[in-house]
Amino acid sequence: MPARALGSATISFGLVSIPVKLYSAADSAATIHFNQIDRRDGARVKQQLISANSGEVVPRDEIVKGYEFAKGQYVLFTPEEIKALEVAATYLIDIDQFLPDGTVDRIYFDKAYYLGPDKGGARAYHLLAEALRATGRIAIGRYAARGRQHLVLVRPKENGLLLEQLHYADEVRAFSEVPLDVVEVKEAELALAKQLIDQAASDTFEPTNYRDEVREQIMALIQRKVDGEDISVAPTEKPEHKIIDIMEALKASLDATGKRKPAKAADAKRAARSTSAKATSAKPASAKATSEQKTARKKRAG
Repeated sequence: MPARALGSATISFGLVSIPVKLYSAADSAATIHFNQIDRRDGARVKQQLISANSGEVVPRDEIVKGYEFAKGQYVLFTPEEIKALEVAATYLIDIDQFLPDGTVDRIYFDKAYYLGPDKGGARAYHLLAEALRATGRIAIGRYAARGRQHLVLVRPKENGLLLEQLHYADEVRAFSEVPLDVVEVKEAELALAKQLIDQAASDTFEPTNYRDEVREQIMALIQRKVDGEDISVAPTEKPEHKIIDIMEALKASLDATGKRKPAKAADAKRAARSTSAKATSAKPASAKATSEQKTARKKRAG
């Protein structure tokens, strides 16, 4: 099914204007949501807006937006005045500069949106995408929408363009605020750590190799509940934070399998162990039966 556009915008660089549409790059439908239910009759509970002064329910047609300019003091705005405040939202993606790809620290990245050409913009859209690919650069600009101006990055994605919303510098906390102990890294430990990294190193990221296993387990438990079963999960023990010998831990990690086995291979291995265990447990019984048969034959012969 074709993606549904979230909105429209115009990319502007130099004297070139490119009408585009924005599409969500991620699917939030995978999130599990629980509703609030009245256990007495199984009905869903609705939220109501209550006045902080009187404690009474406020009808929706009596609710307006207000800005708290001092503690407990609000200036009220009509819907028309709210629209007037958002006049500055030009929905224009104004490109300021072009930077080499990879020069923006990933800590600034916030949200991603696919860009698609709007009516009349296909030629200029593909021209910008191809020019960015050819030069190995990304575009940095500003995007004014919904009462706020966003810092954005536009880069080529497959055969089109991707817009990534960035944090402003004052929105990103300094790493210097994180308390760090000063320690000395030993060369022997570093060598083993590098060896462990090399053991599990790959050249490409394959996102299809990963899935939300916790969500799958929750959905399985929910289905059991739908089927009328009572569900319970054994409590998990909190991991102990023990002081370990780093060298011994690194050596043990290297001795173990460095890479995770594919699920099918792991299942087959577990099945093989299970079959082997059953065969092993069957051997003593078989030997006992053979011994009893020999004793019986001796008695008959006597």
